[in-house]
Parts: sequence; structure tokens; C-alpha cells
Amino acid sequence: MFGGFKTMTSPTASVHASPAQRRATAALVIGAIGVVFGDIGTSPLYALKTAFNPEYGIPLTPDNVMGILSLIVWSMVWVITIKYLVVMMRADNNGEGGILALLALALREVKGRPRLKWTIIGIGMFGAAMFYGDSMITPAISVLSAVEGLEVATPVFAKFVIPITLAVLAGLFFIQSHGTSKVGAFFGPITAVWFVAIGALGVVQLVKNPAVLSALKPAYAVDFIFAYPLPGFFVLGAVFLALTGGEALYADMGHFGKRPIRIAWLSLVFPALLLNYFGQAAFVLANPAGIKNPFYLMVPEWGLYPMVVLATAATVIASQAAISGAFSMTRQAIQLGYIPRLEILHTSERSIGQIYVPFVNWSLFVAVVLLVLGFQSSENLANAYGIAVAATMVIECVLAMVVARLLWKWSPWVVALVIGSMFVVDFMFLASNAAKFLSGGWFPVLIGSAIFMLLMTWKRGRTLMFRRLSEQGIPLKPFLEGLEAHPPVKVQGTAIFMTANIDTVPHALLHNLKHNKILHEQTLFLTVISHDVPVVPKEDRVQLERLVNGFFRLEAWYGFKEQPDIDEILNACRVRYGLAFDVMDTSFFLSRETVIPTSDVPGMALWRDHVFAWMTRNATRATDFFNIPANRVVELGTHIEI
Repeated sequence: MFGGFKTMTSPTASVHASPAQRRATAALVIGAIGVVFGDIGTSPLYALKTAFNPEYGIPLTPDNVMGILSLIVWSMVWVITIKYLVVMMRADNNGEGGILALLALALREVKGRPRLKWTIIGIGMFGAAMFYGDSMITPAISVLSAVEGLEVATPVFAKFVIPITLAVLAGLFFIQSHGTSKVGAFFGPITAVWFVAIGALGVVQLVKNPAVLSALKPAYAVDFIFAYPLPGFFVLGAVFLALTGGEALYADMGHFGKRPIRIAWLSLVFPALLLNYFGQAAFVLANPAGIKNPFYLMVPEWGLYPMVVLATAATVIASQAAISGAFSMTRQAIQLGYIPRLEILHTSERSIGQIYVPFVNWSLFVAVVLLVLGFQSSENLANAYGIAVAATMVIECVLAMVVARLLWKWSPWVVALVIGSMFVVDFMFLASNAAKFLSGGWFPVLIGSAIFMLLMTWKRGRTLMFRRLSEQGIPLKPFLEGLEAHPPVKVQGTAIFMTANIDTVPHALLHNLKHNKILHEQTLFLTVISHDVPVVPKEDRVQLERLVNGFFRLEAWYGFKEQPDIDEILNACRVRYGLAFDVMDTSFFLSRETVIPTSDVPGMALWRDHVFAWMTRNATRATDFFNIPANRVVELGTHIEI
């Protein structure tokens, strides 16, 4: 059906690339550095100092510094390099990554098994819900940790850290409606400068104490865990901060491709992070008091203010990536039927990925402001940060197990050995972060649980609503045969009835015949179908079936990364089938369902029925979502009890 799809370029493609191909790859590598690695690239601002937070009770000794450094190094090797770059990137949905793409892959092989299907949907949706919690915390902790560098310069700035942080964040969220296409051109170079700078800082300290390189031996990590079993378990939550943002490598795979992301990580990002962490360890060993903020304290006095500016720019970029990710996740969830229709604005004519979702933007802004005001410091926010990302990583492992077993046909022992071992590591990080539940971890869990409830209520409610409509519906073909035998009055023009069920008569048509007692010369039943692929090829966009005289059934196929548009659908129909439409002589008939919660009909709990009814009332109108000319629309209401 989708034979037109092309797979992403393999990282093992021929090395004999043309100069143009090399330039294109270089541009993608720079773009990936700016968008994909902004979050993990700012982790050195707070990861190591958080590991020696007094609440863990880990003494600042050379062996402990080396042990925690070794944990950070080998965690990045295992989770980022091996898990994501080698294994998870195999699980691509036509080149697209991320938890929803992985969920779509997992669901392909469970048709006819409804219980397993809903279990997988529930797991995947909880992971998506936790992503929103991560999108709230990332801007707060990233920008706050950067601005806190002013306190290192002089204590006078201490009282201005929160106001400056809020001002930077306000500016960031207010510019979202203008799009990121212009700003995005600067993201890669600025972040590349950031990585070069933090790597250089590390080299300066590393030259003074090259002995810290022995932390490359995993024995230091093992000895540390055996020396401090319980505190070592808890400190894993701080070590995990060095990995936050790593899941973006997989989520943004569709934007840049596997090869550029792998090149960026191995050639610049990973070496720069290693050098900086080694440099921080060397600095702390020579200056134990510097553990309160080793990143900024090892910056020369002359470079402190420029570094604060560069760090703030880097954290704004990291925050932008999180916000844009929330926009993209929302659009995908809408297309896959997990979120009500929301207003989506396209901010670029060239890139379909450049979108702005006002409701998501301002919801995130309010949450970020409350986080900064409530937690007051990056050290406090660190307690809330890890649990959201760790939960997402664990859920990705679970879905990957389903894909590997059912889709790739891996044997159970291979699944257990490869992905199971990764699950164990991720689960350990999640368990360690869960120990910080009362000191801040409750926030992403609360937000994730609330969003999960809304997502599942919408998905279940839509399923029940379509079931009710199907039960009350009239089969289409016998109905049309009856109309052909006893035709009503016909008027000039075209009527397009939008319907979700291609086999039953749209309620809007029944109401139109009941009240107006007429039909148009051309009548189309239009169904917009979202497929579990990122993009549907243009040649497969529309499928037209001629029914009885003057009636047509039209299906428009879209991927979960695409935005349906009525003009595009009609143009495609004209080009492919020669069926011309004069929009000014076309009327669009839509059913507007009003949900009536009731306990008399089996389905969801009554309170969930009320939540679903509230969501349907506040969803964006189909006319706006599908870009239908408002003056050509007729809406006819239908009451549905669920």
C-alpha cells in the first residue's frame, strides 16, 4: 500500500560521497548538534555537583570522585552510545523515531488481540504523558542552572537569579508564535561553540591532573557501588542527570537521519562531554570546596561572564528543542487519535515541522514559571527532573521488546539479553529517581498521570462514540440504492459530507434530507484517515470510489507528521481523477456531536464520561483544523449518549 516510501540513508553508505552529499551531511550534523544535543549538552552545569549533594551522604574523597566520574562515563557509553545509537535506532517507522513512532510499530503486530493492544497503548501513552512533564522541567532547570553562574561571579547577583531566569523564559515562550526557522539557523553553530568551549575547559584542568583518566576503568564504578551500596543506589539519580536529553537522539531521528546524529555524537558531543566531566573531577580533586559549582568555578575570571552568556544561549536552545518536541508530539498524538483537535499554526512555508500550538505553549509556560518559583534552584529541580526521563526510557525499552519479538522475530533469549539488559539499567535509574518522589519527583508523576488520564479518556471515549454512531447508523449502499429508486430534488453544486465511518450514512446527510429534502448534483463522502506512518506519499494521498449516480466516496490518507488540508485534498482529487470542484459552489456538511454522559450505557466511569464531554466541547472545530472555508460550512448537530 505504501510502496512509495523510501528508507533513510544507511550509516554504512558508500564512503565515495559527492562533495554535495558531504556538504548536505555536514549541514545535518551541525543541525543535529543544535537541536538533538542541546539538552544533554547542558548537563555538565549540574550533574556532578548534584551527585555530591549532602542528602546523599557521599564523602568528597578522591576514590568517590573517581567512582562517580566512572559511573557517568560508562552510563553515557551504555545508554547513549550502545542503547540509542546502536539498538534503538533500528526501530524506525519509515525513518521516524520517538515513543509514538515506536508505539505505532508495536501495534502493527497485535491486531486481533484487543487486550494486548490496549495494554501496549496504555504503556505507550504513559510514556508520552511523561514526555510532557520532561518538557516542562527542561526549560526550568536548564535556564536556571545557566543563570546561577552569576552567583559565582559575585553574590550581589544572587537575588536577581530568579527574575532573570523568568525574563529569559518569558522571552523564549513569547517568540514561539514567530517560529524557529530564522533562529534555528544559529542553533547549530552556537551549540557547537558551546561544546568546544566546555571541552577546552576540561582540557585545561585535565592537563593539571591527567591521573583522572584512570576513571575510564569501570572498576572505579564497581568499587564505589560496593563501598556505598545504599547511598550509591540513590546517587544513581544524580548520575542519570548526565543522560537527560539522550532520548532526543531517537526522537529526532526523522529530522536528521541516523548517520548525522551518530557522527555528531561520536565526533564532537561525546568527546566534549567526557573532557568537561574529567576536567570537573580534576578541579574538584585539587579544590574540594569547588564542588558547590565546579563548572563555573573552573572558568577563568575573565571568561566567567561570556561563559554565563554562552551557557544561557545553550540552555535556551535546549529548552527550544524541548518545546518544539512537545509541539511535534501533540500533532502526532492528534493525528493518531489520542488528543482532541487543537489549533496548530504553521510558521514556515518550507518545513512542515515548523509548527506552533498555542494551547501547549502557554500551558508549558505557566508550568515552567511555577516550577522556577516553587523550586528556586537547579539543585532542587534536579530531584524532579530525572524521573520523567527515566520513565520514558523504561517504557521505550518495553515497547522495543514488543517490536523485537513480534516484528523483528527475535528469539526470546536474544530479546532478554540485548533489550532486557538495557531495561534493567534503565529501571535501576528509574528506581533511584523514584526515591526522590517526595522531594520533587512527585511533580512529573502528577503531571504525567493527569495527562495520561486525559489521553486514555479521549482515546476510549472516541472508540465508544464511534461504536454508538455505528450502532445507530444506516448502511450506506442500501440507502443510496433507495435514493436512486426514489430520488429527491437535486440542486446545482457539490456537497461534501465529512464522516469518520465510510460504511454508514453520515448523520449530517440524514438531517439535510429530513429538513431540506434536497440533494446536490455531486455528493462526496470524505473520510480523513491517519496512518501509523510519518508521511504518506503524494501519489497515495486520495482514493476515490464512484458509487451510484452522482455519489462518490473519497478517502484522504495522512501520516502522523502531516497536517490535513482540504485544499490539498481537492487539488489531489482533481489531478488524479479529473474530478473538478468549484469551492465557491461547494458546501461542506459536518456533524457536530454533542456528548451526553450517562450511567445507563456501558463504557467508561461516569466521571470519565464528563471529562470526555468537556474535551469534545473544547476541541478545535473541524472547519479550522482542516482549513475549510468557514462561509462554505453547514454544521448539523447530533446527540450521543456514552
